[in-house]
Amino acid sequence: MRAVVLVGGFGTRLRPLTSTMPKQMLPVVDRTMIERVVETLGSHGVTEAVLSLGYRPDAFLEAYPDGAIAGVRLTYAVEPEPLDTAGAVRFAAAAAGIDDTFIVVNGDVLTDLDVTALWDFHRSHGGEGTIALTPVDDPSRFGVVPIDPEGRVIEFVEKPAPGTAPTNWVNAGTYVLEPSVLGRIDDGRKVSIERETFPALAADGSLYAVQSSAYWLDAGTPASYLQAQLDIIDGRRTTVEHAVHADAAVHADASIDHSVVMAGAVIDAGATLRDSVVLPGARVGAGSVVIGSIVGSRAVVGQDCSLEGLSVVGHEVELAPGTVLDAARVPQED
Repeated sequence: MRAVVLVGGFGTRLRPLTSTMPKQMLPVVDRTMIERVVETLGSHGVTEAVLSLGYRPDAFLEAYPDGAIAGVRLTYAVEPEPLDTAGAVRFAAAAAGIDDTFIVVNGDVLTDLDVTALWDFHRSHGGEGTIALTPVDDPSRFGVVPIDPEGRVIEFVEKPAPGTAPTNWVNAGTYVLEPSVLGRIDDGRKVSIERETFPALAADGSLYAVQSSAYWLDAGTPASYLQAQLDIIDGRRTTVEHAVHADAAVHADASIDHSVVMAGAVIDAGATLRDSVVLPGARVGAGSVVIGSIVGSRAVVGQDCSLEGLSVVGHEVELAPGTVLDAARVPQED
């Protein structure tokens, strides 16, 4: 079983954390986002993951020099230019020589979806493609997918105006596709799978979908990236993981409340963390308060600083003692 993993985006919504690295290389509690995605695929029988790369492909090559994650073989397909979602799928599948049924996943989606059940449904219904669906409160931000009683997609409505969506079940970013779909995607230009390919398949009656209420999170924003960490330590995923890494150094007088402290991080005396994430090698100085915020890898928060309102401190940034941040990103980027 083979899968194409879309990891080519610039991750602009997560800057400054993604200013120097792809978002899928950001850590989630104790391992990178891409490792979690590939591990999940491997647990459902995927033996090869084709990474469709664009932004900073070297980061993946350097991180996994043996070409494998959790026993899943990695193949790299580096786009010469951004090709959008369908274009990226076509390019990656061609580069890897995929000529049989395959899986596609968005590399920034963390989910406990039963991929095996999705695969089995697809094989039993005979369509060209099958999409996993998840329910959301605000479907206007997603591709909305109404289906008939047999699971056939009626239409594919990408980001409808608020209040106009025909259902709250949306595209969850995991698909099973036949190789015939690749022939529907023009070569050498940007093609959106959501705006072009799926609507065409739906119009031909060859697109199906499966509704699932399994855990699902698009971890592409600071808020959702933070939420992904807290959901794991809260037990909203399949297993509960330790909030404070064994290799972190937390002073006895520091206060850690509902927060993740990653490997090599240092939390000094009198510091307070609440609903926050401190990435590997970062330091939070004595007396500093970090609430609902993110501190990047090897960043230094000086003494008596205050961070709140989903402030984000970039990697290797040093905040002067007494700095106050509220809903800020440092460094600030255009």
